[in-house]
Amino acid sequence: MTDSSTPVDTTGAGTVVVALDGPAGSGKSSVSKQVARLLGYGYLDTGAAYRALAWHALEHGIDTSDAASVLDVAGDFEYAISLDPDSYWVRVGGVDVTDAIREPRVSDAVSGVARVPAVRQSVNALFRSLVAHSGRPGVVVEGRDITTVVAPDAPVRILLTAAPEVRAARRSAELTTQDAAAVAAALHRRDASDSSVVDFLTAAPGVAVVDSTDLDFDQTVDAVLGVIRSALRASDPLQTGARNGR
Repeated sequence: MTDSSTPVDTTGAGTVVVALDGPAGSGKSSVSKQVARLLGYGYLDTGAAYRALAWHALEHGIDTSDAASVLDVAGDFEYAISLDPDSYWVRVGGVDVTDAIREPRVSDAVSGVARVPAVRQSVNALFRSLVAHSGRPGVVVEGRDITTVVAPDAPVRILLTAAPEVRAARRSAELTTQDAAAVAAALHRRDASDSSVVDFLTAAPGVAVVDSTDLDFDQTVDAVLGVIRSALRASDPLQTGARNGR
């Protein structure tokens, strides 16, 4: 697995990092991607790395509940991801896995991969390297522990959340080929499993909360943009990113 200790410049002097956390079904991926478009920023889906590694492990017949086996297969994990919100892709080696990593079998296996501390450490270093070398004025980085572990010093840190029943309904609407009850059950299992590794349901000190329970997509995007503009003005009144967006 690619590793790098290159730090992210989250001070506003270089690449601006917008750190956005949230549980499954909160809308963090679609909202983050749209916010990145409007700001002219890059977009980094951190969950895709864990999904891609889970896919890689499954392709090699690995039991993802076995940490030692996961670490072993991670040794030849060649991962690449686009930071362009308008041209999003994920690759493992020479294989495009953009759609494959969303398959139910991968969703069921990803928590086992994400629970391995050494995997998280290596993947987090990869995220920091991707942001540092993005060549963009800013990057919206979304996931589970971005505000607390990956970029705790980011000038903008947001927890995007929604009521559990609303999140389940949204995820079910996305996965039209699956039974609604099964989708809801899988979402709750994923939340329970992942919350044993990182707390993504409670905002850390200094993290702004955007609750999208009663908001539609555009309203949620506007709310997130409002937090970003306010935070960037507070950190640097001349920050050009604060003047972008709607």
